[in-house]
Amino acid sequence: MEIVCPAGTPASLRAAVTAGAHTIYCGFADETNARNFPGLNFDRSEMHEGIAFAHARGAKVLVAINTFPRAGDEALWHRAVADAESCGADAVILADLGLLDHAARHHPGLRRHLSVQAAASNADALNFYADTFGVKRVVLPRVLSVPEIAAINAETDVETEVFVYGGLCVMAEGRCSLSSYATGRSPNMNGVCSPASHVEYHDEGGVLDARLGGYTIHRVGKDQPAPYPTLCKGCFSAGDKTGHLFEDPVSLNAEQLIPQLQKAGVTALKIEGRQRSRSYVAQVVRNFRAAVDALDAGLPMPEGMLARLSEGQAMTTGAYKKTWR
Repeated sequence: MEIVCPAGTPASLRAAVTAGAHTIYCGFADETNARNFPGLNFDRSEMHEGIAFAHARGAKVLVAINTFPRAGDEALWHRAVADAESCGADAVILADLGLLDHAARHHPGLRRHLSVQAAASNADALNFYADTFGVKRVVLPRVLSVPEIAAINAETDVETEVFVYGGLCVMAEGRCSLSSYATGRSPNMNGVCSPASHVEYHDEGGVLDARLGGYTIHRVGKDQPAPYPTLCKGCFSAGDKTGHLFEDPVSLNAEQLIPQLQKAGVTALKIEGRQRSRSYVAQVVRNFRAAVDALDAGLPMPEGMLARLSEGQAMTTGAYKKTWR
């Protein structure tokens, strides 16, 4: 299976390629991609150079243009698609229906992948995007079990790509709307989730309050780990219960499910983390490449490779095992 790895900077791209990534995904330094943070992403010359570096070493590069264009300002997104093609991208990752249509009509030779932000979670949806816009691959949302993924693959010829490591962001079901409500900046439109400019920490008598846009998201004791205050991983009270009702503040790690995902017909394994350091990217890539190579060779996969890199040094298989409350 293909390993698809994140790169938030040119240095991370080079590190991922050197570590053995089959494919890199990255984005331009503007709001056309869903990781639009200061200090991250690529200008046009960096993208061109990065793609050339990857191609010279046998790796591919996908450009994420996966936010939703603002009304009246579609030209920014149209330029991003054109520039991705001129830079030599192997594919673009799109979510918006209008942008998919634009790419299919004006850039028919540019391979099109469907972003997880489109939340296509059944075979009818995948086949619609393939038939209508020529989509070749769909990134499945992180709400499906392995049997559900297998059922989708049995009813479509579209390639499927699934997340196997990193953040558990679902990019659907209202959570991005929550972040937008709290901060005024939308992950789906501006590419910024829980921006650092809206994060505050306050020590209240030895208890640390973490706030986003003025809303208290976490309250932890002196010796407790304090995750970054994103709304989807916040601690909430509902009825007589208090806890992480949406998502636990831990990392997805589906490394031991790789054989099952292969049997389910998955084409590509995606690692999340364009905001991570190049050393983190290189270590995760090396470990997943070792796992995939061992599987291909009929050897046992290494275990417990990535515990030290996970958020809070805790991990979950998330929806793959349907353990959510």
